[in-house]
Formats: sequence, C-alpha cells, structure tokens
Amino acid sequence: MAHGTVEAESNGSAATAEAGQQQEFGPREGYRIIKNIAILGFAFMIHFTAFHGTSNLQSSVHRDGSLGALTLASIYGSLILSNIFLPVMVIRWLGCKWTIVVSFIAYMPYIAAQFYPRFYTLIPAGLAVGFGGGPLWCAKCTYLSVIAEAFSVIKKRKVKADYLIVKFFALFFVFYQLAQVLGNLISFSVLSTGDDPSSSNVTVRLVNVSETCGANYAAPVDRLAQPVNETNTNFHQPDPARLNMLTGIFLGCMALASISVAVGVDSLQRYSFGRTGSGSGISGIRMLIITAKHLTNKYQLLLLPITMFIGLEQAFIAVDFTASFVACGIGISKIGYAMISFGLANAVAAAVTPYITKTIGRFPMILGTAVFHVVLIVFMLTWKPTDQDYAYPIIAACWGLADGVWLIQINALSGILFPGNEEAAFSNFRLWEATGSVIMYATSPFLSTFTKLVCIVCIMLIGTVGYTSIEVMEYRLKKSAAGKRFEMIEPQDKEI
Repeated sequence: MAHGTVEAESNGSAATAEAGQQQEFGPREGYRIIKNIAILGFAFMIHFTAFHGTSNLQSSVHRDGSLGALTLASIYGSLILSNIFLPVMVIRWLGCKWTIVVSFIAYMPYIAAQFYPRFYTLIPAGLAVGFGGGPLWCAKCTYLSVIAEAFSVIKKRKVKADYLIVKFFALFFVFYQLAQVLGNLISFSVLSTGDDPSSSNVTVRLVNVSETCGANYAAPVDRLAQPVNETNTNFHQPDPARLNMLTGIFLGCMALASISVAVGVDSLQRYSFGRTGSGSGISGIRMLIITAKHLTNKYQLLLLPITMFIGLEQAFIAVDFTASFVACGIGISKIGYAMISFGLANAVAAAVTPYITKTIGRFPMILGTAVFHVVLIVFMLTWKPTDQDYAYPIIAACWGLADGVWLIQINALSGILFPGNEEAAFSNFRLWEATGSVIMYATSPFLSTFTKLVCIVCIMLIGTVGYTSIEVMEYRLKKSAAGKRFEMIEPQDKEI
C-alpha cells in the first residue's frame, strides 16, 4: 500500500535524522524536555484557571435569556469550525509554540467581556475563544506527541514512545487539571467573602431542594420572560463588585500564561528530527481534505462516540451540575467550593492513570472507568439533594476521577493510533469533543437534568463498545502479525 511505502520512507529518513540529532544533544536534554512539559502545563494551568473559573459560573450568574448557556454554546460551536479549518494552517504558519501563545490571547476578550456581560459582548467574545481553541489544543497535542518520540530517541529507545506519550499527557494534565482547583478556589474565596448586599433587595420564597434540584431540576421556561425573580434563594446573584474583582484576577492569569509560553518553551523544531508531520508542504485546503478523509479511517470512526461523550460529560459538569445540583441546592457562591474537589480528583487521576495503566493495561482501565461512571450517574439520577454541603464535592470528585481517565486515555490513544497524522487526528478529536459540548450547552435551557444524564449514559455505552472493537481488532492483528506500528500498553521493565 502507498501508506506503507510512505511510512517506511519516513522511518528511514527519521532514523538518519535521529543519528544526527543525538550527537547534538547533551546528557541533560531529557531534563530540558521535561522542563518544556512543565512550563507548558503551568501555562495551561494558569490560563484555564481563568477560563474554568469563569465558565463554571456562566449558567448561574448570567441567567437572563439563558445568556450563560448560550455563550458557552457559541464557544464550542465556533470550536467546531475552528477544528475543521484552522489547526493545521495555523500550526504550519506559526509553529506549535507560537500557535499556543496566539490562541491564549484569543481567550482574553471572553474574560474582559465579564465586566459588561451582554449578548453583544459575550457572544462575539465566546466565538473568539472557539476559534482560538482549535489551534490551541491541536498544537498542544502535537507538541507532546513529538517530544515524547524525541525523548524515546534520546534515550536510545529504551522506553517505548507509545508509553511516553501516555506519560507525557499525564504529566501535562496534572498541571492542567489543577486549573479547576485554583479557578474554583479563587472564585469561592472572592464570592463568599462577607455578606451579599444585593440579597436584601430581592423578594423570594423557599423551595424544597430535594424535590426541585438535582436530577429533578428543569430550567424554567418562564425564566426567559421573567429572569429577575427566582423562587429559590440559592440563585441570588453575587455582588457586582466582587464579580469585577474576580474578572480582573482572571484576566491577569491569562496574560501570565501567554508570557510563560513565549519565554520559557522551546520551539518544536528542536525535536522534529526531520519529521514533517501531516501538515507541512501542502496547502491549507489540501490539509482540510486530509483531515476530513481521516474520518474514513475505521479506528477514527469507532472513536467518535467516546470522543463526543467526553464533550457531553464535561459540558454537563460545568453547566448543569453547577446549576441544577450546586447552585440550586446550596447557592451560587458555593459553586467554587464544590468544584474544587472536581479539579483535585482530575489531577489525581492524571497522576496515577499511567501507572495503573502500566500495571493492568489500557483496556481494563477504560472498562473499569466506564463501569464506575455508570454507577455514579445512576446514583445521581436517584439521589435527593439536601442542604448539606459535603455531599456535592464528593459527587464532583467522583466525576473528576472518571473525567481525568477519559481525557488522558482517549487523547493518548489518538496519538498512538495515528503516528505522523497527529494534526488530523487531534483535530478530529477536538471537533467531535466540541460537538458533544455544543449539544449539551444548546439543550441546557430546555431539557431536564434527568434526561441529560440518561443521554450521557447511552452515548458512553455506545462509545465504550466502539473502543472495545478497536482493542479486539488490534489484539487479533497482534497475534497474526509482528512488528506492527501500534501495540497495547503493557508493563515495562524500564522507568523514565
């Protein structure tokens, strides 16, 4: 096949380039690669401290005409277009490093718009976030995959590149998931300080949270016409001065993230080893065709449901859980308190996933996560919310553990299955992840929480079947042919 010929030629040229590159690198080059991952992870942590801290409040703070949910829908709607048209072209023009810097800057108007939240400020700013998000995540995934291969070359292939991709993604996500912790900690600290003077001017009546919150919660249709008066005291809006203070802090975080990458991260050209990837030497339109044609790959098609599920479940925890469980049950100011545990659990999952995967294998890891997530959703469908604060962080932490495993395993799998086509593969990953998020955000004002949870379970089960099909096919190929480009994750004798 032509693919095999191209792959063989690229492997030969890569081997020649590897020999030349190894002579240039010193003995501490491995530490330099780890430094790049650490700075990149730190920058994403600071950047998404602002983004997550702001986004988790959108559906509860901007409730007029469902402005918060529609803003998030605009973000992920434009992210779909961004993933289709922009990543390969932008990375080709700017390189991975500067693509990340420019994409960070594209997020900043969204934070600034919180000073004056209206449809004509938030929606355009949300669109800018989406257009920056496609190149951002594709550049990040490509950067980590390529330097994982470079690290394996520098270590003379003593550690497999497939395993290093998983481990580098995990190291990155340890930093990234801490953004949820910091963002929600800042949010909780700012919004819960002192008494809220705005609450004294609002006339409300108490409701039974066990009957109206949680899975029983349904966004009231008449809120679109009369959004000011709520029947639940927990939906009182925070003091505008505190919201502005929070916005200023988050805007500074994004500026710091951009500077960190610009100053502290090496260009990917240092570790390319002569590798051109799937996005070099051809036009943007041609690359768009390649990205679209990548959908004809049977593995890519089988990954689509589980990828959409990741978008659905992340949108649910950010919008519906924070509104229907936390804000409805214990108040808007407690959203940050509950979601801190989500971020901590995400970070823990990112830290331990590669080691558990190394011990038991990827397949049992993902199947176990699917079972755990199903049990959690069934509990949420039947649980009666209370005004006891401790229950909500526990639910958020369990969701965070599952989400952390899904993110690392499916991200890494896209890099393992499609070497040399990372831009197209990760572009498709972000495309279908964003599609799932848009569906959840767009339906948020109209569907009950119960319905959304049932839909999430169904898509997860379909996605798990698709992923299992990939593992079964690869297992059969591995038994019938040696020297394949893709191998199951198995225990290693060597450590990094």
